[in-house]
This record gives sequence, C-alpha cells and structure tokens, in this order.
Amino acid sequence: MAATVALVAMAATSFAPQASAQPTARFFDPVSKQWQDIGPGRHHGKSPIQKEVVSYDGPYGANTIIVDTTERRLYYVMGDGKALKYGVGVGREGFQWAGTHRVTRKAEWPGWTPPPAMRKRQPGLPAHMEGGPNNPLGARALYIGNTFYRIHGSNEPWTIGSAVSSGCIRMTNDDVMDLYERVNVGTKVVVRR
Repeated sequence: MAATVALVAMAATSFAPQASAQPTARFFDPVSKQWQDIGPGRHHGKSPIQKEVVSYDGPYGANTIIVDTTERRLYYVMGDGKALKYGVGVGREGFQWAGTHRVTRKAEWPGWTPPPAMRKRQPGLPAHMEGGPNNPLGARALYIGNTFYRIHGSNEPWTIGSAVSSGCIRMTNDDVMDLYERVNVGTKVVVRR
C-alpha cells in the first residue's frame, strides 16, 4: 500500500455564471498518480475511486478490514491472497486516529446523533437525524468498537479520497452496501495512519 499523501485543493467554479454553481475539488490520486476533478453532480453517486480486487500478502487474515488513512483506501481481506480495495474519505487535520477494533454493530439507513463535541463545534447540527438519503451516515454503517467512529455511506460521493470527516471513514453508498454484505459483527477493523 502506497504511503503517498493525497492532496486536496478546493476551487470555486468561476466560469459561466450559473445559479447552481457549486464548489469543485481536485485531488491527487496516489494510485493513478493523476489529479482528478470531483464535486457535486459528478460521478452520479459513484466513487471517483473505483473498487477493485488486488493482491494481498499482508499479516491479516480473511474477513479483516484495513483502513490506510494516508492512502485513503479501505481493504477488505478476502483470503487466498486477494483483497477488495475501496476509496474512502478519512478524518481531516486534527481528527486522524489509528487503532484496532471490531465491528460491534451494523445498521441499514442508520439514524445519526452527532456527539456533543461535534455539536459544540457546529451549533447548527440537529440533536438527531433519522436515517434516509439526506442523512450524513448514508445507506449503511459499521460501528467501530466503543468509539464514536463508523465506516459509513455518504451522500457526498465527491469527498471520497479526501480528508474531510470528523474521524469517521466515509464510503459511497454503493461501496458501503457492498462491504456491509461481506462483513459480520465481530470483524476486525485495523485503522492505520
């Protein structure tokens, strides 16, 4: 797994005035070694980083999730020398973490209760939001140990490959639904920095 740091540069769309002009982002994909433009309306809900089967000869056995936050990729070890590799969004500056835990719960279209520290930083957040397409946790969530962190879907697929979260691991809804079907409660989760 590459240790290249992905860089993100935000740039406002400045050409052709439009009522719906929204920010776009450029990110450097350490795997393809190319800059990519991402933003609202792009990729039609798909990840800008496509899931792929890769060779794996690391120390972890089948049914292990490995999150490489520097590479901004999640690996699901399938066994027989193979892993599924997904693009993810990770914690922004000051919200990175590492550790080994287990999946303690799985939820479809989970509700979201922002932790008190997050609500203090962002007073406009609701006390609770029911699950659904506008919920920041997206279509599925895998709860990590006894932490506040989750591997979850996102209604902002253009953020995949970026460091934008408050510590959670973001995936597109398509990718998190795929992973959700492969993973059981008790699956080991290794988050590396």
